[in-house]
Amino acid sequence: MPPDFNPPPLPPSAPPPPINRRPPPIIAPLPAPRPAKSGAGWMVFAIILVVLLAFSLLLNLRHAAVSVAGVRIKPAHTSGPRLEEVVVRDDDASDKIVVVPIEGIISGEPTDSGYSMVTVVKEQLKLAQDDRDVKAVILKVDSPGGEVLASDEIANAIRKFQNGGKPVIVSMGSLAASGGYYVSVPSKWIVANELTITGSIGVIMHGLNYRGLLDKIGVRPEVFKSGKFKDMMSPTKSEEEITPEEKQMVQDLIDETFAKFKQVVREGREAAFKTTPHTESGVSQALSPDWADYADGRILSGSEAMKLGFVDELGDFDVAVNRAHKLAGISSANLIEYQPVFDISNVLRLLGKTDVKSVKVDLGVDVPKLRAGCEYFLSSTYFQ
Repeated sequence: MPPDFNPPPLPPSAPPPPINRRPPPIIAPLPAPRPAKSGAGWMVFAIILVVLLAFSLLLNLRHAAVSVAGVRIKPAHTSGPRLEEVVVRDDDASDKIVVVPIEGIISGEPTDSGYSMVTVVKEQLKLAQDDRDVKAVILKVDSPGGEVLASDEIANAIRKFQNGGKPVIVSMGSLAASGGYYVSVPSKWIVANELTITGSIGVIMHGLNYRGLLDKIGVRPEVFKSGKFKDMMSPTKSEEEITPEEKQMVQDLIDETFAKFKQVVREGREAAFKTTPHTESGVSQALSPDWADYADGRILSGSEAMKLGFVDELGDFDVAVNRAHKLAGISSANLIEYQPVFDISNVLRLLGKTDVKSVKVDLGVDVPKLRAGCEYFLSSTYFQ
C-alpha cells in the first residue's frame, strides 16, 4: 500500500434513536369517604321503636291470656300508678296475702315511673282493702329510713288500712332502721331476723356550711332578708353570725319530731300487744319499761330489739307468712304483689331524656341525696 494512501472517510453513523421518556403516571387521589347518611340515626330509632311496640303487643296478649284464664288484673285509678296483680307464690288457694315491699330510701320524690314510693304503697294498700279475697298484708321492709313526712304518710296509711280488719305483718330484712322501723310500728306483728339491723330511733337534719371556703377565695355573700331569722341554716353564714337563739329553734324542731317518733312507737306497740291474741303459738312482745332509754339513735340487732319489745318474733320471710296465716285465721293463701304495668310511654320518656346535668360516680352504694334543712328518720349505718 503506497505511503500516501488515505482511506476514505467513514460515513457518519446515524444518531441513536431518542429515548422515549414517558411522564410519570398521574395517580388519582382516593375518593373521600362518604359521610354517614343522616337517616342512619332515624333507622336505629325506628328499629328500637318497632321492638318496643312488639314487646308491648306481647304484654297485651299476655294480659288477655291471663284474663281468659281467670286471673284478675287490677289496674289502679286513672290518676295513680297502674298496677296489676301478680302471683309470687301459688298455693292453689282462694285466699290471698299481699306482699308490699318497702326497699331503699323512703322518699316522697317521684321515681322514674313518675310516682313516689308513698303513692305506690298507698295504692297497693287500697287495692288490698278493696279485694275481699285478700286476708292480710306482709310489709317486706329493707330500708335505712328516709324522709320524715314520707315515713309518716306510709305509717298513717298502714294504720288506716288495719282499721278495716285486715292485719299487717312486717318481715324485716337485713336493715329496717329509723324510718324503716317507723313504718313498721303501726303493724299488728313484727318479724325480724336475729341479725337484722333495726332501731336507730331518732331524727337528723343535715346541712353544710362553706363560708370558710368562700372567705379563702375572696367571695363575700350579700344577703337581704325580711326578718332576722329568714336566713336560718344558710350555708354562707359564719359561725359568729349563728345565734344561740337560732340553734335552739332548730333543736326544738328536732325534739318535737323526735317526740312524735317515740309516740308512734309507744302507741303502735301497745296497740299490737292489746289486740293480738295471746296463744301458745305466739305472744306479741310488750315494750320493756326502759325502752325509751334505747331510743337514742343507737342501732339494735333483731335479738336485742325483741328483748326490748320492739319486735315480736325472730325468723325469716316464711315465718312472717305463717304468722299472717294465723292472724288472718286462714290455713293457706296465695302470695301476690301489685306490680307496675309496663307502659311504653315511660320507656319513650326515658329515651327522650338527653340533658346531662350531673356526673355520677359509682361508689358501690347508693348514697341518699339529703336536702339541707329537711328532717330525716335515717340510720347513720347507711353511710358507713
